[in-house]
Amino acid sequence: MRSAPRRRDEDLGPLVLLLLVGTCVASVTESSDYSDAEVLPDSFPSAPAEPLPEFLLEPEDAFIVKNRPVQLRCRASPATQIYFKCNGEWVNQNDHVTRESLDQMTGLVVREVEVSVSRTQVEELFGLEDYWCQCVAWSSAGTTKSTRAYVRIAYLRKNFEQEPLGREVRLEQEVLLQCRPPEGMPAAEVDWLKNEDVIDPSQDSNFLITIDHDLIIKQARLLDTANYTCVARNVVARRRSSTATLIVYVSGGWSSWTEWSECNARCGRGWQRRTRSCTNPAPLNGGAFCEGPPVQRVTCTTLCPVDGGWTEWAKWSACGTECTHWRSRECQAPQPLNGGKHCSGSMMESKNCTEGFCHVQTLQYMKKKPLWPTMGVAVYTGLVVALLLSVILLLCVGVLAYRRRCRHLHGDITDSSSALTAAFHPGNYKPPRQDHSHPLHSSAPPDLTATAGTFRGPLFSLQQSVNDSPHKIPMTTSPLLDPLPTLKIKVYNASTLSSMELPADMCSSDGEILSLKSVGTVGSKRDYHSPSLSREPGLSTSATLGNLGGRLTIPNTGVSLLVPPGTIPQGKFYEMYLIISKWDKTTLPSEGSQTVLSPVVSCGPSGMLLNRPVVLTLPHCAQLDTPTPDWTLTLKTQTHQGAWEEVLTVGEESLSSPCYLQLEEECCHVLMEQLGTYGLVGQSCPPQPACKRLQLALFAPRAPCLSLDYSLRIYCIQDTPHALKEVLDLERSLGGVLLEDPKPLFFKDSYHNLRLSIHDIPHTHWRSKLLAKYQEIPFYHIWSGSQRPLYCTFSLERSSLAVSQLACKICVRQVEGEGQIFQLHTDIQETLPPHSPLPSGGSCLPSSQVGPYAFRLPSAIRQKICNSLDAPSARGCDWRLLARSLGFDRYLNYFATKPSPTGVLLDLWEACHQGDADLVSLATALEEMGKSEVLVVMTTDGDC
Repeated sequence: MRSAPRRRDEDLGPLVLLLLVGTCVASVTESSDYSDAEVLPDSFPSAPAEPLPEFLLEPEDAFIVKNRPVQLRCRASPATQIYFKCNGEWVNQNDHVTRESLDQMTGLVVREVEVSVSRTQVEELFGLEDYWCQCVAWSSAGTTKSTRAYVRIAYLRKNFEQEPLGREVRLEQEVLLQCRPPEGMPAAEVDWLKNEDVIDPSQDSNFLITIDHDLIIKQARLLDTANYTCVARNVVARRRSSTATLIVYVSGGWSSWTEWSECNARCGRGWQRRTRSCTNPAPLNGGAFCEGPPVQRVTCTTLCPVDGGWTEWAKWSACGTECTHWRSRECQAPQPLNGGKHCSGSMMESKNCTEGFCHVQTLQYMKKKPLWPTMGVAVYTGLVVALLLSVILLLCVGVLAYRRRCRHLHGDITDSSSALTAAFHPGNYKPPRQDHSHPLHSSAPPDLTATAGTFRGPLFSLQQSVNDSPHKIPMTTSPLLDPLPTLKIKVYNASTLSSMELPADMCSSDGEILSLKSVGTVGSKRDYHSPSLSREPGLSTSATLGNLGGRLTIPNTGVSLLVPPGTIPQGKFYEMYLIISKWDKTTLPSEGSQTVLSPVVSCGPSGMLLNRPVVLTLPHCAQLDTPTPDWTLTLKTQTHQGAWEEVLTVGEESLSSPCYLQLEEECCHVLMEQLGTYGLVGQSCPPQPACKRLQLALFAPRAPCLSLDYSLRIYCIQDTPHALKEVLDLERSLGGVLLEDPKPLFFKDSYHNLRLSIHDIPHTHWRSKLLAKYQEIPFYHIWSGSQRPLYCTFSLERSSLAVSQLACKICVRQVEGEGQIFQLHTDIQETLPPHSPLPSGGSCLPSSQVGPYAFRLPSAIRQKICNSLDAPSARGCDWRLLARSLGFDRYLNYFATKPSPTGVLLDLWEACHQGDADLVSLATALEEMGKSEVLVVMTTDGDC
């Protein structure tokens, strides 16, 4: 209770004047007491002007604990008087406790005042503002006010808003124990106890305490089995939550099988067995025991040993020059088997065949022997030599004749592209013979090292074996899907070389020329560590980025890289690139039953230090709008050795996952801090088979057609902008045109092939060259996800050049699955404009945006949103609610570990909304959260 009414500032004027006069008189009196002279002079020098009071101690914020009042102190020098003013009213003079002293260094008067504020005084205050007090000090020069000190009633509720719950987890599983402390003033600090010992994350890196007071165990260990308690404390009290018991169990695992035991029967049928034990690891803490038998037993048969036996002796041989003959036998009656004993005794036997007269008969024979056998040997030798010379001469003549014939046929080599696309040219093209204008030297063989023209594509063969069905071409054995070998033919005709020009209407060719020029100019000045970008126009882009960030985009492909501001350290600049790898220049990241769902994209330079995550956007062809999840999606990266490694699996993220993947219907956005080569693969998740989105594109030769042959090509490609762009570029180079917009097709993981057939051909004017009723593309060729364009060709022939109208129907469907039908009505002589399903206005050259122009959200608004939402709120109205509103809440722990969770969420929002370029979704989310002050800032400073 206040003892006297408070005085206003305007009522203290006379009082202050009296106090100042009294102070002056007291000062004169005190100075006379301290004077050393016995006689004072008649006049004193004028004292210097007294400065304004300066506070040596200002009142500090305080909390009233229970009913104990708080003491507020302040000290100022020089000060003639000090008074407290609370909530705009002066505190009664009798409530002040004043102390006065003299500063020995300056000689100025130091005055200290103390007042007491009780719980009753604070509770009497009505209004939104807290109870506050401040000091006002006077000197002859004027007054000085101190800062305000707020006095609040401290409290701590008893009940926790959320208490941790006990659970059982498997070994190495990530564990989240949540705790929301009771409401209190001041806000309670939280400690976690493990078996009554305080957890210190700096001492054990396996623990992590988030800004929301949650406890995260990154990988549960056996030693983490304990009782966990959340403790909240402030100046008033200390509260303990209920104890949560965490049990880390270990499910049993089988050890390796032992070697098979020996057969228990030495001869004949028996048994073999092998064992294993449930000790790898052994089940602990209620973990499941191993499933399956610990013993396996199989039948065995031990072959009985068979001892060998000798056969009968063979007949004696003729008498030899050494007067002996011999005979033999073999150990084959029976042959020793299965460890049986070998025959004992000798295999051969010899003896003298002349009964002791061998030496005499030999001398007589030599004396009577004529000389004609020696002469016969010489004659036979000469005949053999002559025969060999004749054979060599015949071989030389044959080689010369063969070389002359090959030289004659050399000029008839045709280009592989014209052989493949005969119906796409006015007539069969054949280069002129070499000996017409520039005869070659007869000894100079054709040079096959220079490339006159290369073509990659399948060659069709309609040959069938006798056993093949006449209604089907087995594509698994047909070379329909195999590329032609790259023919390298050098043309010696100078006029032919001079006529080779780049197409003027091909944007990709211009892009390639410009890229070559830029690399040739800049390459000598800078050291580039990125791959050459000039060889793949339209599939790569690059830019020099610094601390302000930027965005790299490859037009008409759906691939982009967002580099937020502050990602690159201040003062550093990097030549960053973004490349789509072609199917023939990279290995696929899929294995087994997995399928590639996105293009393989490289971003770099790899190894650069990033201060915050970048966002890589990849289009994919997975069909996701199903009631149940039927995909297991995995992000993979390629190592420097070329091997593919798994980065993360969607839905199985943990704190050790280096990335975060935001999945949308047609693309995915990857938050990552390590640049490299990435690709998205998928696998069916039982029991439902997954579906891929494909596109079917129908192409025909460019009109007018001057040949009787006419071909229709149907491509089966993934439903991504990059795949369609690749096919359009390929057909543009082959002289083909797209007849209509591509049709979608859902291709199911059912191991059924894709079947293509043509119907309703007007047989009076057209004839199909295809012997079978339909063609098929094998299931695995499509499901493997290789980026190679797959297609089938229907070859037709018209009766005469006067026939120009073609009407037919082409059916494409998966066996026991969905399908599409093309209704074709075309005039093959009418020149149609190029039909492109790609977005209009897209540039063929790589595009990039650098600095603030690359981002829709201004930096000032972005910083205000981060300041408002980064700090955790007891009501949950913080960055977590923003993540739920934007649909980014699949794994919040990834954002919780970042210095600014809101900033990372806004980076992801920028990447997801780069096409619509508006702030409506973000403003709507903030409005639903009740952040009206941030919404006002966006309305006034931003462009909504």
